[in-house]
Amino acid sequence: MTAVTFHPSARAELDASADFYEARLNGLGLRFLDAVEETTRRIAELPDAGAPLAGGFRKRLVAGFPFSVIYRAGRNEIYLVAIAHQHRRPGYWRRRRPSGAR
Repeated sequence: MTAVTFHPSARAELDASADFYEARLNGLGLRFLDAVEETTRRIAELPDAGAPLAGGFRKRLVAGFPFSVIYRAGRNEIYLVAIAHQHRRPGYWRRRRPSGAR
């Protein structure tokens, strides 16, 4: 299976959103994490299935939650750029790059 890597800010968004949901309702944070994990699994299986965005990015919606997983697919890696709330300013994540990239 294709390797999946998180940008540090995407990981922080995931953790903060899971904490938010868990604080609202016991178990909801875990359901959110499961939904993102399922979305990520589907991305790894079919990277080109996500909706294309400018700059070579793609997005997949997270089932049951108002979030999208924004990513860039390479030959051997899926790079998750953002776990983006759908009401957040579009494209806020565009400047994020893999560590070591310029």
